[in-house]
Amino acid sequence: MTKLLEINNLAIEFNSERGTTRAVNGISLSLDKGETLGIVGESGSGKSVTALSIMRLLPSPPAKIVSGEILFHQPTTVNLLALPKKEIERIRGAQIAMIFQEPMSSLNPVFRCGHQVTEAIQLHQKTSFAQAKALTIKLFERVKLPDPTRIFNAYPHQISGGQKQRVMIAMAMSCNPSLLIADEPTTALDVTVQKTILDLMRELKEELGLSMLFISHDLGVISEICDRVVVMLQGKIVEEGPVDKILRQPEHPYTRGLVACRPSLKRKLWRMPTVPDFLENRHFESRVVTLAETQARQKNLQAEPPILQVKNLTVRYPAQKNWLGRPTEWLHAVNNVSFDIFPGETFGLAGESGCGKTTLGRTIARLTEAHAGEIWYKGTDLQSLSEEAFQPYRREIQVVFQDPYSSLNPRMGIGEAIVEPMQVHKLHENDRARREKAIELLEIVGLQADHYQRYPHEFSGGQRQRICVARALALQPRFLVCDEMVSALDVSVQATVLNLLMDLQEKFGLTYLFISHDLSVIKQMCDRLLIMNLGQTEALGYPEEIYKNPEREYVRRLIEAIPGE
Repeated sequence: MTKLLEINNLAIEFNSERGTTRAVNGISLSLDKGETLGIVGESGSGKSVTALSIMRLLPSPPAKIVSGEILFHQPTTVNLLALPKKEIERIRGAQIAMIFQEPMSSLNPVFRCGHQVTEAIQLHQKTSFAQAKALTIKLFERVKLPDPTRIFNAYPHQISGGQKQRVMIAMAMSCNPSLLIADEPTTALDVTVQKTILDLMRELKEELGLSMLFISHDLGVISEICDRVVVMLQGKIVEEGPVDKILRQPEHPYTRGLVACRPSLKRKLWRMPTVPDFLENRHFESRVVTLAETQARQKNLQAEPPILQVKNLTVRYPAQKNWLGRPTEWLHAVNNVSFDIFPGETFGLAGESGCGKTTLGRTIARLTEAHAGEIWYKGTDLQSLSEEAFQPYRREIQVVFQDPYSSLNPRMGIGEAIVEPMQVHKLHENDRARREKAIELLEIVGLQADHYQRYPHEFSGGQRQRICVARALALQPRFLVCDEMVSALDVSVQATVLNLLMDLQEKFGLTYLFISHDLSVIKQMCDRLLIMNLGQTEALGYPEEIYKNPEREYVRRLIEAIPGE
């Protein structure tokens, strides 16, 4: 096959006050015309830096390309790293397009979605606004956006995450590029939306004869769309080859670790393997939980009365108001939902974005008010309590939120963030005792005592999520609401956090409401499962039974959408 892109001996460094970091260390790879090449690895492996160097989007300084060349063979061969700025601007967007990881930050919030696509078309194709608008609406139809005219006039905050990503795909396809670079385009999306996006990208590739560079930390996603895969670790390529061979017979221990630490619907493990397990022991084997062990745990859990009972819970928001500001229509985020949770249980809550999972979790913690129904915790109706009377229960019911970046105050040291709730609830004798407790909690979640003085920006996403767990544990809770707390983490970091949750449950006797859109993670973590759709219950029972014999079409569709299963 004819090569479209060649990277030869590329090395990239970043300079900072702390010294020089080599993010990409002498890598070489090639991409054929019509091929989809996957680049896989954890955060910090150099995947995105490689992609941004192709587009010449790395800020310099601090980035510095130390060596190498990037050859683009379309129509004539050019070294992208040696081109003048004007030339690279003509290629960028027209011949090489990129879909970025986070569509919310990639789209300008003050411009309408359609305007942002027409701008790209007018820049490269010198058309009138009317022609660019007509082409944009056609592109919106092609990427299967509902009501393209409405979305053309909508601002980014007015459409869903999956719709934003489709707008980004339409923008990338607007000038018929030869090469499409997709950097984690489905990371934070539901499995059903993710499947739709992957199917769409596959269709466009076949229809237009595109070449694609697809970057992901998820080997399941890579298996769905790529022909070949390159595995990166600390700026180097450690393994490459056809997708089937790499996934079924990985040779490098790092690749074996990446494959193994992804949860599966086919089995449940006593402990999730992590990449370090395989780097330290080439013959590492995980222990599978047997059906008999699962049934024995279920029986033991239900020997005690429920710690939490939710009865006919309804939460609604005004969807439309009259001229007096009074609601005329309501949106039911949670609609007549009932379930019980037993002490020491991990109860799963699954469904697509907008199904009501987070609202339900927030309502149990009294961060959102219910409009009907009852929430009984240890025999007390939480709905009937005043805010003052609820304070002791606020200590016992804690929430670990989805986004560890926005959950922590960037101006507050992490030690102070853990001490603060202890001060509010007057736990321990004095601030010295609280500080000692905070350090102990940091060590319990796998961090170090000298991290106490550091700020959130000095930690990775997985470390921040551990800090949030430590802060929740500071109040000695009995019940934790874990809201999508591993959804944006690498598979290996995700495995480490899941292991931490299992260890803490065993150590402190915690009960979890575990909210996730990832049914593979739910299978690994949860004893029972509630699947929601549009605020209502779709399925309630044991994950093994629900996955094996899904009674409703919605549940079947969710399970079929899981990549790599």
